[in-house]
Amino acid sequence: MKELEERKPRAKKESSDSIPNVAQTVEAVFGCKWSLQILGLIVQGVRRPGAIAGELEGLTPKVQNYYFRRMLDLGVLEKVVYPEVPPHVEYRLTRFGQRFLPILESIRELQHELEAEKKGVGDSQ
Repeated sequence: MKELEERKPRAKKESSDSIPNVAQTVEAVFGCKWSLQILGLIVQGVRRPGAIAGELEGLTPKVQNYYFRRMLDLGVLEKVVYPEVPPHVEYRLTRFGQRFLPILESIRELQHELEAEKKGVGDSQ
């Protein structure tokens, strides 16, 4: 029975008392290319730190850990630790993180539209 209990993942609990600061989260996530790229990979199903680092050329472990901690503090991500040998860690979106995604997607779509409009204007000259 103890073996089964040891294999259960432990997730950092979201605090139901605190309300996320959406403006601060938008600023923190959109002010950094790494945050957007990390969140994009997590949405695609890449959740392990090593796999994320392997996908993002130039992302150092120190910088990656900084942004994981930052998004954990903002309430966008939760860290799930599987007590195995070797340790197995995954990052997942919290409920707030899932609710925050449409905002991120809207901003990303706006950027793509603006870039497409600029390319269209440049092509017609």
